[in-house]
Amino acid sequence: MRRLSRRKALSLVKELDAFPKVSDSYVETSTSGGTVSLIAFSTMALLSVLEFFVYQDTWMKYEYEVDKDFSSKLRINVDITVAMRCQHVGADILDLAETMITSGGLQYEPVVFELTPKQREWQSTLHRIQNRLREEHALQEVLYKSLLKGAPTALPPREAVFMQSPDACRIHGDIYVNKVAGNLHITVGKPIHHPQGHAHIAAFVSHESYNFSHRIDRLCFGEEIPGIINPLDGTEKITYDNNQMYQYFITVVPTKLKTYKITADTHQFSVTERERVINHTAGSHGVSGIFFKYDTSSLMVTVSEQHMPLWQFLVRLCGIIGGIYSTTGMLHSLIGFCFDIVCCRFNLGVYRRRQDAQLQTNNLSNHHAPLLAPNAAHE
Repeated sequence: MRRLSRRKALSLVKELDAFPKVSDSYVETSTSGGTVSLIAFSTMALLSVLEFFVYQDTWMKYEYEVDKDFSSKLRINVDITVAMRCQHVGADILDLAETMITSGGLQYEPVVFELTPKQREWQSTLHRIQNRLREEHALQEVLYKSLLKGAPTALPPREAVFMQSPDACRIHGDIYVNKVAGNLHITVGKPIHHPQGHAHIAAFVSHESYNFSHRIDRLCFGEEIPGIINPLDGTEKITYDNNQMYQYFITVVPTKLKTYKITADTHQFSVTERERVINHTAGSHGVSGIFFKYDTSSLMVTVSEQHMPLWQFLVRLCGIIGGIYSTTGMLHSLIGFCFDIVCCRFNLGVYRRRQDAQLQTNNLSNHHAPLLAPNAAHE
C-alpha cells in the first residue's frame, strides 16, 4: 500500500512538471544557434562580473531630521595664519547672547607667511580637489567612504633649511562655544573683556603694520575627521591695503557620519565670502580684520554608508541570466523567421536546393514516360 501511494504521489508530481524534457533525437542544432548561444553566454558572463563589482560597491544615504540637541557645545577647530606679528593680533568669539568666549584654547605661534615649495605644492593639490568638489559633489561621498589618513588636509612641516625671521602669526587650536549664532573675529590688538562688552587694545599698534593677508589651513566644526576636506581649507587671501576687511558667512549643519570605517558626530557647513576696503570718507564703515560669522541649522543630516544585500544581488543576477536567455532565443527565432521568408521569396539557400531537386525529379519522370508508352500499347 505504501508503495502504491508513493507511486501515485510521484505520478501526480510528474504530471505537474512545467519543464517537459525533449528527447535528444528531436533536437536539431545549427551554426546560427551555436553562434547566438556563444554571444549570449559571453554577455551573461560580462554582465555578471559587472554586477558583482556593483554588489561590492557602497553608496551614501542622506536622511534629514530636526536637531533636538541644544544643550551641547559646538567645537570650532581653527588653523589660520595671518601676515602680522603675534603681539599685534588677537582672536576671540562673541555669540548672539553677548557671551564672550576667551581665546584660551587658541595658540599663537610666530611663523613665516611664505610657503616653501613643498608646502606650495600641497596647497595647489588642495585647490584642485576643492575645484573638483565644487563641480562634482559626488566626490565628497568618495572622501566619506575612504577617510584616508595623510590626505592633503594637513600642511606639511616646514623644512629646517629654510631659515627666515617670522613675519606672521599662526593661530591654531579648538574652542567650545554655545550652539547659537556667533562671530569669530581676528583683528588688531589683544582682546579684553569688560562689563559693557569687549574690545581690542589696538592703540599701541602702528597703522602701517596692518596686514590681514591670511591663509586658512583648517577651519571646521565638530569632531575632526582625517581625510575630510572642508570648504575653506587651503583658502589664501592676499591684500596690499591696510584697511582690508574679510567676512565669511557660514551656515553650520550638524551631521552624523556612519560608515564601515568610522562613526562620528561632526558638522558640515556652507560659506559665502565678502571682502571690502574700510574707507569712512567713502561710506564704507567697519573694522579691519577677518570675521567668521556662523549660525547653526535646525536640521540634522545623517550620512550612512549602504551596501546592497545578498538577496538583491542574487535576484538581479537571475534577472540578467534569464533575460538574456529569453531575449536571445526570441531574437534568434525572429531572425530565422525573416531569413526563411526572404529565402522562400527569392529561392535562396535551402529553398533553391529544394527547387533544383524538384526540377530534377520532374525531368527524370518526363524522360522515362515515353519508354513506358509503347509497352503499354503493345499489351
